[in-house]
Order: sequence, then C-alpha cells, then structure tokens
Amino acid sequence: MHEAAEMFTPTARSQGSASQAPFAAPGAARPLWRCGARRVGPAIALAIVVAAGMAPASSQAAASSICSGCELFLGIGNTYHFWSDTGGLVIPVTLTFDDNRYEAGVFRMTSRQTLYEEMWGKTRVMAEPYWGFSLSRRWQLAARPTWRLFFGLGASYKTEQDLLNATSWNFAEQLVVRLHHPFGGGADMEFAIRHWSNGGLRCPNRGQDFFTVTVKF
Repeated sequence: MHEAAEMFTPTARSQGSASQAPFAAPGAARPLWRCGARRVGPAIALAIVVAAGMAPASSQAAASSICSGCELFLGIGNTYHFWSDTGGLVIPVTLTFDDNRYEAGVFRMTSRQTLYEEMWGKTRVMAEPYWGFSLSRRWQLAARPTWRLFFGLGASYKTEQDLLNATSWNFAEQLVVRLHHPFGGGADMEFAIRHWSNGGLRCPNRGQDFFTVTVKF
C-alpha cells in the first residue's frame, strides 16, 4: 500500500507556507508514475474485509456495553519515513475495548514534518501540524505471560492533506507489542508502529509513518 516513489511536476511554493497546494498545477506535465485506478478494486475489497471484521459478532454482543473493558492509554511518539526521521512529535491518546479487539485513537502531530529527497536534491516539507483520528480492529497474533502481539487494520482521518497523503480518509495499519507485568504489579505499556495510506487511490501517497509509546491509565 505504500508508494515508494511518486514523481509529479512540482509547483513553485514557499516552504514555510501551509496554505499553498502541494500538488501539480493544472496543465502541468503528466506524472511518470501515478497512483492508478487499478488499485480501487483491491482497496474496496480491503475495506469490506475491515468492515466485516469490525461488525458485532452477534446481536447480544451489540447490545452489550460499548466500553466493555475499556482501557485508556496516553503517551508520546515520533514520525519517520523509510526509517528516516521526519521530525514530527506525536501526542497519542488511545482507547482499547472489547478485550483489546478494537482501538480508537486521537493523534496530534505537533510539529512540521520534513524529509530530504534525493530526486529533488533538497529537504522538503511533507506535512504541517494536524489532528488525526483512527478506529481499528485488532487481532492477537501471539501471547505470552509478559507480552502480547497485535495487528490492527481500520480507517483514519486527517484534518490536513499534504505530501504524505493526498486524502483526508485513509486506511490505518498498526503492529503493536503490549507489555504486561505477570503479577499485575505495574501499568501496561504498548509500543506501536503505525502507517496511514490511501492504498494508491490518489497521489501523492507516501503515507504517514509514525510510532507511539503509550502507558495505560
């Protein structure tokens, strides 16, 4: 789902201005690499799978409390792209419920994200500060007395469109390690690697990559 390279005609813009559009101007040369409509089918199929996974297992489950076993996590994080630091400080607030099967999150990207790109030969502004929201279905992949491993898939929403995501609505993926004291002597912690992408439905789609470290309250 991640676009490793997107080539499009840059327009003259001020690096410090967040109001200028990051996309090519009308009438500019067509990009050599594009996010194609051929990916629409797989993306829709993926959305159906996610929706099915997030549906209640039964009417009895639907009637149960929406916050059964709710757990609130607060923490900190940072942004990156292809393992290069992009300098974005992240403040995450997440809520897991239904025995960690679901997660709702609010994320504040507090600082500008920049990235040096060899094809441009300079450091470019990828994103300005924004708010992000996500809702994901999580599946437990492994469990031990002191840790558990989860994979999550769902949807996310960004209040800004930028060179990382040309769309506000995106798919959300996460890989989470949860640490737990075997005798319940301390607060649980989660280490998560997260990726938001529109699946190639619209360019640019470098994707928002970030990790978070959170503690249960």
